[in-house]
Amino acid sequence: MAAIHELPAVLANQISAGEVIERPASVVKELVENAIDAGSHEIDIIVDEAGLKSIEVIDDGSGIDADQLELAFHRHATSKIVDRKDLFKVHSLGFRGEALPSIASIADVEMVTSTGGEGQAIHISGGKVISQKPAEARRGTDIIVKDLFYNVPARLKYMKSLNTELSKIVDIVNRLALGHPQIQISLTHNNRELLRTAGRGDLRQVIGSIYGMNKAEKMLLIENADADFKISGYVSLPELTRASRNYMTILLNGRYIKNYQLTKAIVEGYGSKLMVGRYPVAVLNLEMDPLLVDVNVHPTKQEVRISKEPQLVDIITAAIRAKLSEQNLIPDGLTNLRRGHVDPNRVAQDLEAVSTTHDVQTMSPATTQSVRPHEEQLRVGDDEAASDEETIDNKALFAQKPSDGTSHPIVIHSTAELNSPEVSAFEQKYQQPQTPFNEPVAGNRPTTKQKSEETELLNQQDRFPNLIYIGQFHGTYLLAQSDEGLYILDQHAAQERVNYEYYRQAIGEVSDDQQRLLVPIVLDYSTSDMLKITDKLDTLASVGLHLEQFGPNSFILRQHPTWFKACQEADTVKEMVDWVLRDGHLTVAQFREKTAIMMSCKRAIKANHHLDDQQAKALIEHLKTAENPFNCPHGRPVLIHFTDTDMEKMFKRIQESHHSLRSEA
Repeated sequence: MAAIHELPAVLANQISAGEVIERPASVVKELVENAIDAGSHEIDIIVDEAGLKSIEVIDDGSGIDADQLELAFHRHATSKIVDRKDLFKVHSLGFRGEALPSIASIADVEMVTSTGGEGQAIHISGGKVISQKPAEARRGTDIIVKDLFYNVPARLKYMKSLNTELSKIVDIVNRLALGHPQIQISLTHNNRELLRTAGRGDLRQVIGSIYGMNKAEKMLLIENADADFKISGYVSLPELTRASRNYMTILLNGRYIKNYQLTKAIVEGYGSKLMVGRYPVAVLNLEMDPLLVDVNVHPTKQEVRISKEPQLVDIITAAIRAKLSEQNLIPDGLTNLRRGHVDPNRVAQDLEAVSTTHDVQTMSPATTQSVRPHEEQLRVGDDEAASDEETIDNKALFAQKPSDGTSHPIVIHSTAELNSPEVSAFEQKYQQPQTPFNEPVAGNRPTTKQKSEETELLNQQDRFPNLIYIGQFHGTYLLAQSDEGLYILDQHAAQERVNYEYYRQAIGEVSDDQQRLLVPIVLDYSTSDMLKITDKLDTLASVGLHLEQFGPNSFILRQHPTWFKACQEADTVKEMVDWVLRDGHLTVAQFREKTAIMMSCKRAIKANHHLDDQQAKALIEHLKTAENPFNCPHGRPVLIHFTDTDMEKMFKRIQESHHSLRSEA
């Protein structure tokens, strides 16, 4: 065994840097926190190449005395605490004395600082002091960190793309700005300003600078307090949600923290007002006695332990619930009207066509190319409304037109009319059962691949029972029978499966078919989100979503794939982009799969939607052609089966004899 020895100070600092300095954003966080602790009123952050080339932080704080400047770069040298008691009542953001020596050990650092008199400059590279001399400087500190990780190149292997690293910097600066609205903070990257706050102490104004004023206008002020805790901040109206929890910022005595229980408390405050899988935008500042919180848990100090946490959870939940109970949560009707206009005459025509059309054909993925669900449909509003209301694309799903396009509805008023020439012609036309693939015309024989697909589909249909529709139960379940017994189908899950297989093929083909928009869609995002989306533009383009940059924090969409549902284009795009923000590692295949599932769910029949017989029968016919008719895209069963024996057992028509029971005993 090798002899035990004490590590050199530079090596010890580099080891410490492995915990404290993970990426350029960690450097920005530590330096800005130092500036805040110094009592700064204005902080400017300037980065080049996402911080890997240089990071500069300029503040107007108290500065450092000349005789303490070199000491500030020694390990565990700090002005924040003196003895053990101070460790349990920390008021500052930093206190460990690890940040500056850790940064200086893996980068080239230059600092100029002044307490109001003559300034002092120091240059440290790789943990070694190169020079220290007097310098002209205004009150405050100017520190430049260059060539991060230059002497530990292995760390560079774990860096992401420049946009990803920059988004991390923007995110942490956003959190610090939200925690200190009284400080004017600016962030510039490659001579482009990404953020500037006014420093007037107005939290809503800071929220507007980060997320946009249209988002800030939908934020509600909340306040609550008891003997131990005081909370204040803003939470969004239920109509303003995102697909991940990343937009909830919790600040404890001005420090950004991550705490699952407190995040859960925010969501629980909304109760059932949030859609499944959606989360609010929130900024909460928690004030408490430092004795109730232990910040000495993690090197980055983002994870803390809070005494009386259940009490704090109850206060947060109660404050949000009380605030929302005071609000009129009805969304703005004018906004919804702008998204799509409902033509009463068209709705009436669509309903009549659905109720009277008898030309119901099986719809396979091959035949759906000529009948786009978005082309003929009942328009009922945006996709959020459609997820709660009972919507159905009646004409597209249940009333396909024959290929000649000359068919008209046949209306029967009495049994005598069943012998009319129109009915006779109709029966003659459709007396031959049609396969999912139309028979080829002369001179147009199917290829081997087409034959294989047809055989596979016929084999699939053999697995699916030949169902005879009976009726509907509570507007939710369809009852059907076959020679094998009784079947109960979940109509929502059934149409989800049919829709999913259509969209999976439509999205997978990524055709050039695009619908140009008369009024382009403009999407606004925070700077950190913009950077993440920019890295994923190719993934979005793979499903036909071509976003163009439109201003500093906006994208514009001038056209969209033709399979988008009319009147729901903007909401569909936003949800797809939210997936990229939430799951940045999505592959193209995963992204297409998620999009197909989302579109199929939004366009499926919901519970308590009553279907007429023709619609129900058509849905069952379409389900037969599905590759997997037994489960919805989420894995739930589409139908369940009761055999004749099962029914007889339930009604005690089959019973064990007393003799057999006695013999078993």
